[in-house]
Amino acid sequence: MPLSMNKEVFITCAVTGSGGTQDRSPHVPRSPAQIAKSAIAAAKAGAAIVHCHVRDPDTGKPSRDLAYYREVTDRIRDAEVDVVLNLTAGMGGDMVFGHPEAPFPLSEEGTDMIGASERVAHVAACLPEICTLDCGTMNFAEADYVMTNTPGMLTAMGRMMTDLGVKPEIEAFDTGHLWYAKQLVADGVLDSPALVQLCMGVPWGAPDDLNTFMAMVNNVPNDWTFSAFGLGRNQMAYVAAAVLTGGNVRVGLEDNLWLGKGVLAENWQLVERAHSIIENMGARVIGPQEVRRKLGLQKRAATG
Repeated sequence: MPLSMNKEVFITCAVTGSGGTQDRSPHVPRSPAQIAKSAIAAAKAGAAIVHCHVRDPDTGKPSRDLAYYREVTDRIRDAEVDVVLNLTAGMGGDMVFGHPEAPFPLSEEGTDMIGASERVAHVAACLPEICTLDCGTMNFAEADYVMTNTPGMLTAMGRMMTDLGVKPEIEAFDTGHLWYAKQLVADGVLDSPALVQLCMGVPWGAPDDLNTFMAMVNNVPNDWTFSAFGLGRNQMAYVAAAVLTGGNVRVGLEDNLWLGKGVLAENWQLVERAHSIIENMGARVIGPQEVRRKLGLQKRAATG
């Protein structure tokens, strides 16, 4: 893929995530009402897409509760601001192994393995315009935690998403994930052109150095749409890098808690800063209606 700056950029705000950040910042939203409020504020600041996980309102721990997804979805759709809704489908593939000398049985603390239909149940119920598809298995941050997405699981989930008319956002945490995503398109599981998120700096996937980033970018098919993010202090640097290489951007508290040294951020502030960077580079930030036209999305209400 030749280096060509993107002149019409959309911003995704990853509102809360599923990491253990709930006690590290008071701005990380927990309840459905807080998550929706933060997403709406991000949309007002210029985010065309909001990417949402849900959490237990009391503990802040990640959740798969359908009622929470429904409430977040309904609150965002009932708001006075338009925004494209992107729900995670990454939950339900977590394995935490025991001691290296006795890995089985799997640890009950943290292990969450369910079937493809259950992993997509909230997507079928809420019908967002986009949902994520983590396109590979990898060691993920903690020593014995494996994010598990087998070829069979991805094929089943991908077909369900396609049949529902919900566009998968392929989450690529390393080069092999892009390789398999292209295979899913070749097999007719996912439609082309596809949408992909390049996830940089997540231990132990693709490191967030520019050589690796360019390897990822150069493996995205020319007719696909891509976005990218970097974790933590490199989040804003990747706003510029993504735009320069022809992509779109993602910011938000899922990936970074800080506005600056010693200053905790809110989602809308991260979106506002990304918006400023993009415009100062000479590009234009596009809104949700233009994103829908670009990606072939159809805004829909939740089903009963």
